[in-house]
Amino acid sequence: MRNLPKVELHHHLEGAAPPALMRDMARAKHMDIGGIFDEGGNYAFANFDMFLKVYEAATSALKTPQDYYQLTKAVLEQSAAEGVIYCETFLSPDFCGGRDVGAWREYLHAIRDAATAAEKAHGIALRGIVTCIRHFGPDKARETALCAAETAGDWVVGFGLAGDEKAGLPKDFAYAFDMAREAGLRLTAHAGEWGGPQSVRDVITDLRVERVGHGVRAIEDPALVAELADRGIVLEVCPGSNVALGVYPGWSAHPIARLHDAGVPVTISTDDPPFFHTTMTREYERLSDTFGWDEAMFGALNVVAAKAAFCDDATRKHLLDRLEHSDD
Repeated sequence: MRNLPKVELHHHLEGAAPPALMRDMARAKHMDIGGIFDEGGNYAFANFDMFLKVYEAATSALKTPQDYYQLTKAVLEQSAAEGVIYCETFLSPDFCGGRDVGAWREYLHAIRDAATAAEKAHGIALRGIVTCIRHFGPDKARETALCAAETAGDWVVGFGLAGDEKAGLPKDFAYAFDMAREAGLRLTAHAGEWGGPQSVRDVITDLRVERVGHGVRAIEDPALVAELADRGIVLEVCPGSNVALGVYPGWSAHPIARLHDAGVPVTISTDDPPFFHTTMTREYERLSDTFGWDEAMFGALNVVAAKAAFCDDATRKHLLDRLEHSDD
């Protein structure tokens, strides 16, 4: 499974930070971010609310563009080692320059430099989805959308919404999404993880997204499942994340196979891999063990992911060619 070429669409850059890297960065800055690691040095949390707090504490060690260069370099080396050939990562100007456009450009430049170097060295391509944080509120989301609109192009390709699904309503963020849409960015939003199937309907209706992050609780509404299938709305599914956070009690209870069998376009991602003790290879292995999926099935799902990617057509063609000739 490790050698299969993989396309990942739901990935948080800070959430992929190796714990050791965050400890080293904090130590170098004389920062105390203790209490967020277990005895084995891994991130420690018991529920989603604690996860958000640990996530933000770890992220606090990232202070400069150079920090983000090092982060991006480390993350892409690990992803490439798992067979990932293309990744779209969520980036938050909230953490990269405090939503100031000028500062955001500096952080983005460092991230892109690391991504360019990783593509040359490891053959993995990275693109960015600028993401507002739901529990930070709609006013800050507008500032984030301005950062996204000012840097939209061949590398910043999308706009999204992440964070606590219980904070506010999707329609509160419609202005920010309209700004991003007018700038030519393609749209996704986290929903259907904690908010239930109605949250999926809301981001489709109120934010007009073409992909949904997670979206798995759509399975609770057969009419919604049929709508997703009919409209070809892609779900960025992160099974290991869902199981680790207790959305489902185990892999056999996860609805990804039922959603796929119902005709919903599903893809596979890791979300925040070190937090959930997973990798793309491990996701594939667990899905294979649980549902009997084989290499042909994963190949087909990666084609779905490549076609749903927000990249330009030339990049997409290159990805599809690599997937088609992976056995050569």
